[in-house]
Parts: sequence; C-alpha cells; structure tokens
Amino acid sequence: MKERLQKIIAGAGISSRRAAETMIMEGRVTVNNEIVTQLGAKADIEKDEVRINGTLIHPETSKVYLMLNKPKGYVTTLHDPQGRPVVMDLLTGVSERVFPVGRLDYDSEGLLLMTNDGDFSLKIQHPRFRVPKTYMVKIEGTLTTREIRALSKGIELIDGVFKPDGVHILRTNLKSCWLILNIAEGRKRVIRKGFQSLGHSVVRLIRTAVSDVGLGSLKVGAFRYLTGKEIRRLLSYAKK
Repeated sequence: MKERLQKIIAGAGISSRRAAETMIMEGRVTVNNEIVTQLGAKADIEKDEVRINGTLIHPETSKVYLMLNKPKGYVTTLHDPQGRPVVMDLLTGVSERVFPVGRLDYDSEGLLLMTNDGDFSLKIQHPRFRVPKTYMVKIEGTLTTREIRALSKGIELIDGVFKPDGVHILRTNLKSCWLILNIAEGRKRVIRKGFQSLGHSVVRLIRTAVSDVGLGSLKVGAFRYLTGKEIRRLLSYAKK
C-alpha cells in the first residue's frame, strides 16, 4: 500500500514526520534510486526501495516508548555537528532506533519522550492536538499581578502569541521566583522568549509532565519505558 514518504520514514523509526519532511525537501530521500523532493510523494515500502542518504530503510516492527529525564547540557537531536552531547548518549542498552518527541533546548531539563512510532510522535507534539505540558520555571525577579494578567490574555511575539494555559507562582525570594506553567504548544524557545518580553530572564526550565504522565522519581539522566497504561492515556488525550 502506498503511503506518504514522511509517514514511511517516521514509521521506520528514523525520525519524526516533521524531520522526515525536512529530509525530503533537502533531497536526501530517494525512491527506486530517484531523488524525491515533493512532500506529497508516496511509495510502497513493501515494493519500493526507499533510501535516506543512500541507506535503505526497513519497516519498524517493534514499537518503543521511553521517558528520559534530560539533564541540562544535552542536545535533543540524534547527532550534533558541533560535537555536543546528545540525548541518545543517555539511552544505554536501548537497541531500537528511537527519536525525540518534540524537543527540549540545550539549557532545558526534564521529561523528554522518545519513540520509533511516528504516529504517536505526531499526536503528542503537533499543536492541533493540544496535548498539555507542565513546566517548573525559575525566572529573574517576580511576576506582578499585571504581568500574570498579560500572560492570561496572551503576549504578542515575533512568531505568534505566547499564551500559557495556566501560570501559578510556586515560591519567591528577593531576586527570583519559581512558577508552574502549563502550555500546549512547542514553538522553539517560546517560554524563554515570552518571559524575556516581560523583562524576566529564564534561569531554569524543567518539563515535569506531558498530559498527566509525569517524571515522578525518575533521576536526572535516567530513562524508563512507558507503561501500556501511560501510552493509552497520552493517546486518548490527543483524541480529545
């Protein structure tokens, strides 16, 4: 059965669909030795020879779902041209090829889902499914009542509106405060940009939960497999 190339690549556990689209547009994908750059192109993985950078890909049969407690100082990619540590370095003993579901930037920490299931990745990270993520955020200074109201209404940024679904002050001191923030989007560095626009630099950013699946007692730098119940809960929320 013919399917879109980006779905085939994601289904083979190579990357997410978004990353697969980038590969296609960059001319890195061939079907039966012909370069394909159109996102609407289709192939039959059982009959056609689909390659990425010359390497033949095969359908992934076993689906894997992981939760990693990402430390600061790791890049959320499979490879880094600058030679920085990547999250894959932390997955000791995982033989299957997996990729990150969304991303946490180099300086951010916390819950990062990883899988070889492209459909799962799409449903968890795509904005239209609005799967909520919870963060603990430490900022310089303290939020005023006026700033909290501004956040609830939405703040205009260059790349769109930053509007958390909820912001609560956890604790404060003279120079900084900790917040609990809920948001259902994943634009690059949107939380840091949003608080910077209010004059507050983000000192620390930790994702603690995706939907109602949280880090719990998972240690920094460690990972575990998701339970079947957790996978079903995440997918059921995306269906809503």
